[in-house]
Amino acid sequence: QAQLVESGGGLVQAGDSLRLACVDSGGSFNRYDMAWFRQAPGKEREFVAATANARIGSGTKYADSVKGRFTVSRDNAKSTMYLDMKRLKPEETAVYYCAADRLGNPQRWEQYAPDQRSYHYWGQGTQVTVAP
Repeated sequence: QAQLVESGGGLVQAGDSLRLACVDSGGSFNRYDMAWFRQAPGKEREFVAATANARIGSGTKYADSVKGRFTVSRDNAKSTMYLDMKRLKPEETAVYYCAADRLGNPQRWEQYAPDQRSYHYWGQGTQVTVAP
Protein backbone atom coordinates (compact mmCIF):
# COMPACT_ATOMS: atom_id res chain seq x y z
CA GLN A 1 0.00 0.00 0.00
CA ALA A 2 1.10 3.57 -0.58
CA GLN A 3 2.64 5.46 2.32
CA LEU A 4 2.68 9.13 1.40
CA VAL A 5 4.58 12.01 2.96
CA GLU A 6 4.36 15.56 1.66
CA SER A 7 6.99 18.24 2.11
CA GLY A 8 7.90 21.67 0.81
CA GLY A 9 5.17 23.80 2.32
CA GLY A 10 5.88 27.10 3.97
CA LEU A 11 5.19 30.81 4.14
CA VAL A 12 5.61 32.76 0.92
CA GLN A 13 4.56 36.12 -0.47
CA ALA A 14 1.90 36.55 -3.13
CA GLY A 15 3.46 36.04 -6.54
CA ASP A 16 6.17 33.72 -5.24
CA SER A 17 6.82 30.15 -6.31
CA LEU A 18 6.97 26.96 -4.25
CA ARG A 19 7.63 23.31 -4.95
CA LEU A 20 5.86 20.57 -3.05
CA ALA A 21 6.97 16.95 -3.02
CA CYS A 22 5.14 13.75 -2.15
CA VAL A 23 7.21 10.66 -1.48
CA ASP A 24 5.73 7.18 -1.45
CA SER A 25 7.64 4.70 0.70
CA GLY A 26 5.24 1.85 0.00
CA GLY A 27 7.27 0.47 -2.89
CA SER A 28 4.73 0.56 -5.73
CA PHE A 29 4.72 4.22 -6.68
CA ASN A 30 4.90 3.66 -10.42
CA ARG A 31 1.65 1.69 -10.30
CA TYR A 32 -0.36 4.49 -8.79
CA ASP A 33 -2.33 7.34 -10.23
CA MET A 34 -1.45 10.36 -8.10
CA ALA A 35 -3.09 13.65 -7.30
CA TRP A 36 -2.82 16.84 -5.29
CA PHE A 37 -5.73 18.28 -3.35
CA ARG A 38 -5.91 21.26 -1.01
CA GLN A 39 -8.12 22.36 1.83
CA ALA A 40 -8.38 25.97 2.92
CA PRO A 41 -9.68 26.90 6.37
CA GLY A 42 -13.43 26.48 6.53
CA LYS A 43 -13.67 25.08 3.03
CA GLU A 44 -14.08 21.70 1.40
CA ARG A 45 -11.04 19.88 0.10
CA GLU A 46 -10.62 20.58 -3.60
CA PHE A 47 -8.79 19.07 -6.52
CA VAL A 48 -5.59 20.74 -7.71
CA ALA A 49 -3.78 18.43 -10.13
CA ALA A 50 -3.37 14.79 -11.07
CA THR A 51 -0.90 12.60 -12.90
CA ALA A 52 -1.71 9.18 -14.28
CA ASN A 53 0.63 6.22 -14.16
CA ALA A 54 2.49 5.16 -17.29
CA ARG A 55 0.13 2.29 -17.94
CA ILE A 56 -2.61 4.77 -18.79
CA GLY A 57 -0.42 7.30 -20.52
CA SER A 58 1.13 9.41 -17.76
CA GLY A 59 -1.40 12.14 -18.45
CA THR A 60 -1.89 15.24 -16.35
CA LYS A 61 -4.97 17.15 -15.32
CA TYR A 62 -5.44 20.49 -13.56
CA ALA A 63 -8.12 22.48 -11.85
CA ASP A 64 -9.05 25.47 -13.97
CA SER A 65 -7.89 27.84 -11.24
CA VAL A 66 -4.29 26.63 -11.44
CA LYS A 67 -3.85 25.95 -15.15
CA GLY A 68 -0.82 27.75 -16.52
CA ARG A 69 0.64 28.36 -13.05
CA PHE A 70 0.98 24.90 -11.49
CA THR A 71 2.79 21.90 -12.91
CA VAL A 72 2.45 18.35 -11.61
CA SER A 73 5.17 15.83 -12.38
CA ARG A 74 6.42 12.51 -11.13
CA ASP A 75 9.79 10.79 -10.88
CA ASN A 76 9.10 7.08 -10.65
CA ALA A 77 12.76 6.31 -9.92
CA LYS A 78 12.48 8.45 -6.79
CA SER A 79 8.91 7.43 -5.96
CA THR A 80 8.10 11.12 -5.82
CA MET A 81 5.41 13.40 -7.20
CA TYR A 82 5.98 17.14 -7.39
CA LEU A 83 3.78 20.20 -7.59
CA ASP A 84 5.50 23.30 -8.90
CA MET A 85 3.44 26.34 -8.04
CA LYS A 86 4.04 29.76 -9.55
CA ARG A 87 2.44 33.16 -9.01
CA LEU A 88 0.81 32.01 -5.80
CA LYS A 89 -2.21 33.90 -4.50
CA PRO A 90 -3.29 34.51 -0.89
CA GLU A 91 -6.50 32.58 -1.51
CA GLU A 92 -4.39 29.52 -2.22
CA THR A 93 -3.40 29.31 1.42
CA ALA A 94 -4.33 25.77 2.38
CA VAL A 95 -3.11 22.40 3.52
CA TYR A 96 -1.98 20.55 0.42
CA TYR A 97 -2.46 16.78 0.35
CA CYS A 98 -1.21 14.14 -2.02
CA ALA A 99 -3.29 11.08 -2.79
CA ALA A 100 -2.76 7.77 -4.57
CA ASP A 101 -4.74 4.91 -5.97
CA ARG A 102 -5.21 2.90 -9.12
CA LEU A 103 -8.11 4.26 -11.07
CA GLY A 104 -8.05 1.51 -13.71
CA ASN A 105 -8.36 2.50 -17.34
CA PRO A 106 -7.85 5.81 -19.16
CA GLN A 107 -11.57 6.50 -19.32
CA ARG A 108 -11.96 6.12 -15.58
CA TRP A 109 -8.91 8.29 -14.98
CA GLU A 110 -10.30 11.05 -17.19
CA GLN A 111 -13.59 11.02 -15.35
CA TYR A 112 -12.59 10.30 -11.78
CA ALA A 113 -9.09 11.71 -11.30
CA PRO A 114 -10.40 15.01 -9.85
CA ASP A 115 -12.71 13.21 -7.39
CA GLN A 116 -11.18 12.74 -3.96
CA ARG A 117 -13.35 9.68 -3.45
CA SER A 118 -11.23 7.94 -6.08
CA TYR A 119 -8.22 7.78 -3.77
CA HIS A 120 -7.68 5.42 -0.89
CA TYR A 121 -4.22 6.57 0.18
CA TRP A 122 -3.49 10.03 1.54
CA GLY A 123 -0.58 11.91 3.04
CA GLN A 124 -0.77 13.99 6.19
CA GLY A 125 -0.62 17.28 4.30
CA THR A 126 1.76 20.22 4.14
CA GLN A 127 0.76 23.79 4.96
CA VAL A 128 1.15 26.48 2.32
CA THR A 129 0.57 30.03 3.48
CA VAL A 130 0.59 32.86 0.95
CA ALA A 131 0.86 36.30 2.49
CA PRO A 132 -0.64 39.29 0.66
